[in-house]
Amino acid sequence: MKFSHFFAPARTGLLCLSLLTSYAGAQSPTAAPAAAATPVSVSVARLDSVWVQPEREAPATVLARNVSRLSAESSGTLQRWTADVGAKVQRGQVLAQIDPRDAELGVQRAQSALDASQARLDLAQAQLKRSEELVAQGFYSQEALLQRQTELNLMRSELQNQRAQLATAQRQLSKTTLRAPFTGTVQERLAQTGEAVAPGTVLYVLIETGPTEVQAQIDPSDARSLQQATRIWLQTSRGDEALRLLRLSSTINTPARTQTARLTLVNGANPAGTTGTLRWQDPQAHIPSAYIVKRKDQLGVFVQQGTGSDAKARFVPLPGAQEGRPSPAPKALGGNTALIVQGQLALQDQAPIAVR
Repeated sequence: MKFSHFFAPARTGLLCLSLLTSYAGAQSPTAAPAAAATPVSVSVARLDSVWVQPEREAPATVLARNVSRLSAESSGTLQRWTADVGAKVQRGQVLAQIDPRDAELGVQRAQSALDASQARLDLAQAQLKRSEELVAQGFYSQEALLQRQTELNLMRSELQNQRAQLATAQRQLSKTTLRAPFTGTVQERLAQTGEAVAPGTVLYVLIETGPTEVQAQIDPSDARSLQQATRIWLQTSRGDEALRLLRLSSTINTPARTQTARLTLVNGANPAGTTGTLRWQDPQAHIPSAYIVKRKDQLGVFVQQGTGSDAKARFVPLPGAQEGRPSPAPKALGGNTALIVQGQLALQDQAPIAVR
């Protein structure tokens, strides 16, 4: 009983302290709400009023359709040549003549063999005719007649073989004369009078005149824009010349990592060997790099979402964008999209904005 009486005053004091604390809390004022974020002042513009269609470029060269290294097809001594460097030649024109005497003798031998075969064939035909008459009169056997027919067939085969031999010899004779395979200009003359040549010896380098093509090595990332471009031109010291894309290689060249493009000159004014710059206008709309910002390791732009006091900035990522370069505008953004063009550096996604 004494123990209980000793702790009674302490219990009474704790109860009073608790009541006082509760009363003080009930009488304290309510905490003030957090202050609203201040809208960021920005300027906006329609996307179609600021986007650009950048020009692409690549080094290019005008090439002839054919640059042929004309070689000797027959062995012998070069008797003469008829065209020098820079000369214009017509298709079929004689460029060089190799001594034809050995080939001419081959033609004569083949012609003599053919004449002999023709004579033997005529004799075999006459003998067969006489044998047929004798068989009809009963003075000749059927077996002997069959032998005559066989001899005649052999003579005919021999005659065909001799005709082929003559055609071969005549072809060898024609190879002693080097002719231009197309109309063109002589780029190099390696033929020298009196020089012994063999099959494969290069005598001329001939460039075809007429329609030319432009070749350029382009970056694979520019391939699609070149294929879709409606305006392509070649820029040279002589001026600009309109081009039309012919074909684009599907393989990538190593180690340059480029693709080969072939184009044709619309007017064909530039000669082969001309160098210049291939240019074309990218048909896809691009957002200028000045409006592109980086958020969370991703490049993109801010657009206005909502109006008035509900206006906010929405971050739109640009996949594949590169810093300092215009980026293709996403298809989801129409031309009337309100693009934030000033104040975007201070923005975060869904931040309130005040359009000035």
